[in-house]
Amino acid sequence: MRLAAIAEALLTPHGIDRYLELVDPMLVRREIRGEVTAVEHQTPDTVTLTLKPSSAWRGFQAGQYVRVSVDIDGVRRTRCYSPAGSQHRDGRLELTIKAQGLVSQHLNRARPGWVLGLSQADGTFTLPEPRPEKLLLISGGSGITPLMSMLRTLADEGHQGEVVFLHYANTPDDVLYARELARQAPNVRVVLACTHAAGGELRGFFSREHLVEAAPWYAGALTYLCGPAPLMDSVRAVYDSEQLSEQLITEEFTPPELVIDESAAEGTVRFAHSGVEFPNSGRPLLEQAEEAGLRPEHGCRMGICFSCTKVKARGRVRNAKSGEVSGEENEEIQLCISVPAGDVEIDA
Repeated sequence: MRLAAIAEALLTPHGIDRYLELVDPMLVRREIRGEVTAVEHQTPDTVTLTLKPSSAWRGFQAGQYVRVSVDIDGVRRTRCYSPAGSQHRDGRLELTIKAQGLVSQHLNRARPGWVLGLSQADGTFTLPEPRPEKLLLISGGSGITPLMSMLRTLADEGHQGEVVFLHYANTPDDVLYARELARQAPNVRVVLACTHAAGGELRGFFSREHLVEAAPWYAGALTYLCGPAPLMDSVRAVYDSEQLSEQLITEEFTPPELVIDESAAEGTVRFAHSGVEFPNSGRPLLEQAEEAGLRPEHGCRMGICFSCTKVKARGRVRNAKSGEVSGEENEEIQLCISVPAGDVEIDA
């Protein structure tokens, strides 16, 4: 360890990782990398990647997410994905990704040997300790991944409690992990609902009737939910109407509806290092920077991944998610959710 510290000091400012990655990207000590060891296409528009994380990886809890970084046309892009594997199998990381955006389409072309940037796992969408005796999991589309991780984790733990997995897909051919879901332990009931074709136990979109059919005891159990916005909204509406919101735990990676008032925009935005200055349009700083021709690093565009964090040298900004206004000098802000409130200077 002492030799490594000495080497790190001698190789400043780049650090030892910059030299190790020239030999093998997986040798880096401080950053986390994942080497693609297997690629599977379960459906035409998804890819399942098995990764071998580097030594800095600390594992994850079922339901958490990781930030995956790739370089596309010279720009580092970061997106959040939930591992689908059991948390008890630390030697590998499984990600199933739907090809619906720039990064996910890039990853859809991945091949064994690719090396991706990873973060440590994050997020609070996790199972409680001790494990509940009754558990309802509701997912739609690729939102199945964190719940699949929970299901596999419970299986590895020998969990005997009653579990219902209610999953929504357009057609039976669109169901991810279909074969595995069909081979569950006796304490697990998988209920498939198809929204655009026959073939599942239930037909159509989520409703209270579906809930009662799948898990008549839902009112007395924890429910974990992940999926597209319409499904999330429908489930929330039912739980809100029955005053069960505290029993519903959700995870989503779709950008929130930000409250933007462009008519109130005033002042000037300046990116100091770039020397670019422009009138404040009232949109989030990331959007304004891109409209001005800048290419700041970013990821989720919804305030989760922190890839677009920059230092605000001066000025006031409003958090478009919370509405809070901050005017501290030299503070870190997230460009994707920060809206200028007057003159603002960014140290970038």
